[in-house]
Amino acid sequence: MRAILTYHSIDSSGSPISLSEEAFRGHVRFFGSGRVQVVPVAELATMPDETDAVALTFDDGFLNFTSTAMPTLAHLGFPATVFVVSDAVGQTNAWGGHETDGIPTLPLMSWTDVQRVREAGFEVGAHTRTHADLTRLSPAQVEEEAEGSATRILEEIGERPRRFAYPYGYANDVVANVARRLFEHSVTTELRPVESGDDVALLPRLDAWYFQDPSRLDDWGSPSFRRWLWMRAQGRRVRGMVGALGRDQ
Repeated sequence: MRAILTYHSIDSSGSPISLSEEAFRGHVRFFGSGRVQVVPVAELATMPDETDAVALTFDDGFLNFTSTAMPTLAHLGFPATVFVVSDAVGQTNAWGGHETDGIPTLPLMSWTDVQRVREAGFEVGAHTRTHADLTRLSPAQVEEEAEGSATRILEEIGERPRRFAYPYGYANDVVANVARRLFEHSVTTELRPVESGDDVALLPRLDAWYFQDPSRLDDWGSPSFRRWLWMRAQGRRVRGMVGALGRDQ
């Protein structure tokens, strides 16, 4: 089974975007066992479905990536992609100056930190300029959020990002078409493994929040693991539909 795993912040708050350092160490121990190959997103997308492989991604560019995740991953030689919000670099995840209930407001990496991440061998991807819900913007605004973030990252670290993550996982046809034109791969929050025939502009990911108990990873790729994922995805889909109704009111 191939899958892309999504992390945000490594902290002990227990929030929906958080994974504790202890749980993260458990993930690393599992991947370090060799049971599953750890590969970049670009490589994972070309592997056969029967390959047991994972690509690690970190959204938003939290500063705790550099202090907690990066040293461990670098020591083991594990690749990862860090998606940064270009206009918020050096600030916090209070997007647009607004904090979110139940989500800790935490520092994000500076451009110096982002450069260190790149120099350590990790991939830097784009996550828009402001972490806006792209599905609520005009085509011109979507273009500015996506292209503007890629251009800023190129200016700051000398390398244009090839991977892109949709804020909140939200994408429609207009948004996906922009991402398809600007980036080689773009990732959503659709909770399922990667499969042959998937649109490279709408790749699914597994949220690390569902693996607070690292032992859940032990059944990677098994029928029971796939059934468990399917059940989690159904619940998430219902919650997403309810949330979408709320956003439209």
